[in-house]
Amino acid sequence: MANQKTAFITGANMGMGAMMARKLAERGWQVFAGVLPGGDSSELGTHENLVPIEQDVTKDASVTKSAKAVAKHLGERPLNLLINNAGIANVGTGPIEGIKMKEMRVIFEVNTFGPMRVCQAFLPMIRKGGAESRIMNFASGAVRANPACSGSYNMSKWAVEGLTCTLRNELAPFGIEVTSIEPGAVKTNMCANAEETTKHIWQNISEDVKSVYAPHLLETTTTKMVEQINKGNEPDYVTDEVLALLDKKTWKPRYLVGKDVKPMKVMLAIMPERAFEKTIQKAVGIPQYKG
Repeated sequence: MANQKTAFITGANMGMGAMMARKLAERGWQVFAGVLPGGDSSELGTHENLVPIEQDVTKDASVTKSAKAVAKHLGERPLNLLINNAGIANVGTGPIEGIKMKEMRVIFEVNTFGPMRVCQAFLPMIRKGGAESRIMNFASGAVRANPACSGSYNMSKWAVEGLTCTLRNELAPFGIEVTSIEPGAVKTNMCANAEETTKHIWQNISEDVKSVYAPHLLETTTTKMVEQINKGNEPDYVTDEVLALLDKKTWKPRYLVGKDVKPMKVMLAIMPERAFEKTIQKAVGIPQYKG
């Protein structure tokens, strides 16, 4: 179908990636769903417009192979939409002083270098579509709040923002829109078992570092953070909000998506940055220095 819109979505085995793939397929798009080799992709389901493509975003060869497979399917047609959705969160946690660099590299390989690899491999297909093609990069609402003991994740998603802003400049001459999606907490597998996950923060660092930071940050990481995650957005709501952006002619550099993060947009617009920071610290129970 020459006029059929086409999309590639990374991390489409499950969660929001699988949901967005299904929704676009049901709307008539031809969707190439990036699925981790050997991973469970039952959430993706089957649809005549869905084409699973094996891809490990941490491997150069895998990303190159997946791009060639999509290009073969497309023939002379362009790729109209690239959604860099693949990501992980619960690796390399703990206070900055105690994070293991080996674990930090793992989260960057997926969250930062993954989108970079995919963009490099798929941009020729995107450019072929000119102003009819677009790129969405999933960052996180965490880049606004920067939760304590989530430094590896926060930094990896800040880098995604840098990727997006640079692409916006480099692709402006072609009329290609690029944006970062900054979702709040979403009730997917990534946020499952929040109680156990947050406990792991303090089990994964040395006793010396724990003795320094736990008296001040234990509550915000194991109580406040759990409360926020458990009140997270339904994935159906978030994916509808994200895909609604396809109806906009032009895109802003970033969009806060989710009932929990949308108020931050207003706060950031009217409050000095330090005042916003202090408000967030108070809300999540980070004690203030008394002097």
